[in-house]
Amino acid sequence: MKLKSKYSVVFRKTIFFAVLFCGMMQSASAQISTQNLNGNGDAVNAITTAVPFLLIGPDSRAGAMGDGGVASSADVNSNHWNPSKFAFVDRQYAIGISYTPWLQKLVPDINLAYLSGYYKLDNKQVFGASLRYFSLGDITFTDNAGNVTGQGNPNEFALDLSYTRKLSDRLGLGTAFRFINSDLAQGQLAASGQDIMPGRSVAVDLSTYYQNPDLIVDGKRTTLTFGACVSNVGAKMNYTNSTDRFFIPTNLKIGVGGKMKLDDYNEISAFVEANKLLVPTPPIYAYDTLNNPIYNLDGTRKIISGKDPNVSVPTGIMQSFNDAPGGMQEEFREIYYSAGFEYWYDKQFALRAGYFYEHPTKGDRQYFTIGAGIKYNIFGIDLSYLIPTKQQNPLENTLRFSLTFNFEDAKINEN
Repeated sequence: MKLKSKYSVVFRKTIFFAVLFCGMMQSASAQISTQNLNGNGDAVNAITTAVPFLLIGPDSRAGAMGDGGVASSADVNSNHWNPSKFAFVDRQYAIGISYTPWLQKLVPDINLAYLSGYYKLDNKQVFGASLRYFSLGDITFTDNAGNVTGQGNPNEFALDLSYTRKLSDRLGLGTAFRFINSDLAQGQLAASGQDIMPGRSVAVDLSTYYQNPDLIVDGKRTTLTFGACVSNVGAKMNYTNSTDRFFIPTNLKIGVGGKMKLDDYNEISAFVEANKLLVPTPPIYAYDTLNNPIYNLDGTRKIISGKDPNVSVPTGIMQSFNDAPGGMQEEFREIYYSAGFEYWYDKQFALRAGYFYEHPTKGDRQYFTIGAGIKYNIFGIDLSYLIPTKQQNPLENTLRFSLTFNFEDAKINEN
């Protein structure tokens, strides 16, 4: 983000934390330096946006299956992955609570909390809601001389309301409306003397989910699933009174899956999912021999390869499919993948595993996930654990957990 402030941010625990905070501030610009790219897509050219916390998988069930969930079976956390899955929930209402420590090896006070729930109006309509809160912990702001200018607790949150309608026994459509608040600088001043304000935006999700439960494979009852969701379609975000506005992480996810009932007690399911950010890819800009940017006569940066990222949201979505400096090869590298597996015994105990892959030039996140779940009486608990295979990960050596409360079951048990 282009907010080169008078102050430096010094985190209470570690210098690394300071780097993390500055990186999150800068990520809002949706641009990175591309002067070292050679145009063939081999160099690092990751896409960054404002409020990247919206892309963090909030619950442990999906977290144990490669951080994917657009085509998995419906649960209380479907609001994040694919709201249309609510059309196929088998209970009238439920509430879920999830907690994810972040950078636990370095600091104890960065975390993502997620509260979600749904209510089934009738056999065809479901309302859902969720609150996502990301805290960056306590920090101390200082100026360039090291003088303390204030204390703060940077945080971001998103409030979602969704509506899902079941069109048939096999097809559901859903939409979610989202309010986003990002307060990273807590009233500090930018270099221009302007206040750095909380960034705010509104967005919508559009989704569909299909399931065919009538297939027979190798003599076993099998359900085929398909899910698709375009999430975070919304206004750009601004952190000051300037004209600079930054894309939020509009994202397309598509997945297919299958669930097979082996016998009366054992059931297995698996899915694969592909994701792509629908925001502009940073182009390759021109620089002179002294490494200074070259500008056109109209004052815009000169571009060697790629397209101008300073466009409207609708244009940015359409442009995102063909604007990579490295051509279609780089466009395909912008797709990242998840695969997940789940086993249930007697609908009471679950084992899960998954894998997540992102190309090295687009972020290089690659990791395995494992987890388990248990359902007992009125509540269920899910746990997940991440094992990186390439670079370090903020969730490395971290146990995540989610709780689900099914009050309809409680009512049934009381009667």
